[in-house]
Amino acid sequence: MSSTVAKTRPKHLNLMVIRLPVAGFVSIMHRVSGAVLFLMLPLLLWLFQASIQSPESFAKFQSVVSNPLAKLVLLGLLWGYLHHLLAGVRHLFLDLHVGAELETARASSIVVLVSAIVLTLVVGVRLW
Repeated sequence: MSSTVAKTRPKHLNLMVIRLPVAGFVSIMHRVSGAVLFLMLPLLLWLFQASIQSPESFAKFQSVVSNPLAKLVLLGLLWGYLHHLLAGVRHLFLDLHVGAELETARASSIVVLVSAIVLTLVVGVRLW
């Protein structure tokens, strides 16, 4: 009853060698961006509170946000938010079986990646 058909399964899963498709990369980045946004929520809430609490706290907010490192962190959070939003909308459409064909799903994942970067650059240049 035993067959001698050779199986082409990998012997080990080295994640640095396996080539992930674009849709898989977008899916993983959707999860990572959601986790990072969740973890950075206290910072964002503190910044929001400092911006509206009083004129003195607004001055502190401005001094924090004018730091180039803080601007870079906020730019990264902006990209995370935009990527998470766009990838979430993409996943909602996929759940409705809209664009679930291979080529359409691949194209929509590329659109998510490019759109998040372009929107981040547009908003970031405007706010910098």
